[in-house]
Amino acid sequence: MFDEQPPAPSVAQISEREPSSERKSRLAIETRGLIRRFGDVAAVAGIDLEVPEGSFYGFLGPNGAGKSTTIKCLTGLLDPTRGSMRILGLDPVADGVEIKRRVGVVPEDLALFERLTGEENLAFVGKVHGLSRQLIEQRTADLFTVLQLERSAASSLVADYSHGMRKKVALAAALISAPRLLFLDEPFEGIDAVTSHQIKVLLQDFVTRGGTIFLTSHVLDIVERLVDHVAIIQHGRLVAQGPVDGLSTPDGEGERRSLEDIFLDALGAEGHDPNRIEWLTG
Repeated sequence: MFDEQPPAPSVAQISEREPSSERKSRLAIETRGLIRRFGDVAAVAGIDLEVPEGSFYGFLGPNGAGKSTTIKCLTGLLDPTRGSMRILGLDPVADGVEIKRRVGVVPEDLALFERLTGEENLAFVGKVHGLSRQLIEQRTADLFTVLQLERSAASSLVADYSHGMRKKVALAAALISAPRLLFLDEPFEGIDAVTSHQIKVLLQDFVTRGGTIFLTSHVLDIVERLVDHVAIIQHGRLVAQGPVDGLSTPDGEGERRSLEDIFLDALGAEGHDPNRIEWLTG
């Protein structure tokens, strides 16, 4: 059914042959004037993203800011209304299939096949990427071990999984092809501390070995411990972008600001007292 393709090099192999400094000097994602409209509403209103290769990049913003729409444009699920994109140096229009071979995606809704088991979901994704049966079995075993997915989960239908188990299987499916770039939409939403830790360790190892991660999340305390670059979007427009260190101490002096302070300041919310309901406190 599927034509077998030689597997793409693993991120470990990529990192071994290229110094980190050289990867960081190139862009894994670049957009210029990216716009996506829905009727008269511009969900993404002309953004210029620059995501260095080998970075852990946090894409932040309040609800409805345009984060998920941006990811859908970058991953080919939506066509931009206007603007240009380059993904891993390739043109999504001319090189869409090649980009998909090099990219893994965990969407917010996870996009798993409910009536398949965890192993069957990974096998399907592996076959789409042209991996051999032996390689699929080997990588599935490795991913299940690292993510501490019980062997019983391998034979159970995804419909019967807990939310945390679904998150793990979706991440394993995104990683089985050894992508160079990983898109994660709210990977830490609704999961327990143990599952969150397991996912964080795996993602940090992925970046250490040469991969690039583009992450959206509302859990700022987790994001702050992971990312090295950040962009903040509001009403479809970028209001901040750059290395976390540069945004934390913009003048190179003074006390380091937290990611929450950077986020609130970029949105114009820092220093504003929230409205209170007096009758709730008696």
